[in-house]
Amino acid sequence: MASTHVNPTRMELTKLKKKLKTAVRGHKLLKDKRDELMRQFLELIRETKELRAKVEKGIQDANKNFVLARAGMEDEAMNVALMAPRQEVSLKSGVKNVMSVEIPTFEYQTRTPDANDIYCYGYAFTSSDLDTAVKSLADVLPEMLRLAEIEKSCQLMASEIEKTRRRVNALEHVMIPDMQTKIKYIVMKLDENERSSQIRLMKVKDMMLEEAHHYKERMMNEAVSS
Repeated sequence: MASTHVNPTRMELTKLKKKLKTAVRGHKLLKDKRDELMRQFLELIRETKELRAKVEKGIQDANKNFVLARAGMEDEAMNVALMAPRQEVSLKSGVKNVMSVEIPTFEYQTRTPDANDIYCYGYAFTSSDLDTAVKSLADVLPEMLRLAEIEKSCQLMASEIEKTRRRVNALEHVMIPDMQTKIKYIVMKLDENERSSQIRLMKVKDMMLEEAHHYKERMMNEAVSS
């Protein structure tokens, strides 16, 4: 099959050997990249599992406290208490390059650093359960952002791992064996041509020796007859 796709010359052999060397080096680099991506991916998966448990527990606790607060307060009082928030949160997104994968980064900043600014109501007409619920949501916000960040990072890294794995397999099972087969074919053809040339040279030499021998015999015969 290789003979139909390659010209068996020394120039082609040199070109294929260079390509093979580059492919082998690229294969090693891609394998290293895949292994490192897998290592970091598994670390993020473990962190995701722990963070998700914390976030779900925090949200569950906040919901319980809101239910308790609503049970102890009038609906109108609850709506008025939460109508005008005092604190604001701004989110800044960026990217970080990890093994040629751009993963997102999230940073948040509150309008004021005062922890009490999360309470947008007075304490006289509200339940303490409402305070606890608001505090629970404020505490879980950083973990929610971190969870969103690493979950998106996991998606992007999983996609890159799959691409890298396909490239590694293509090099390992298709391109490198194909080039090795072509190189083997060219070497075999060159050796065959060299052997044929040697045989032709030997035949030409034998013919020349035989011709010289006959010529010498004729000369001797002519000398004897004269």
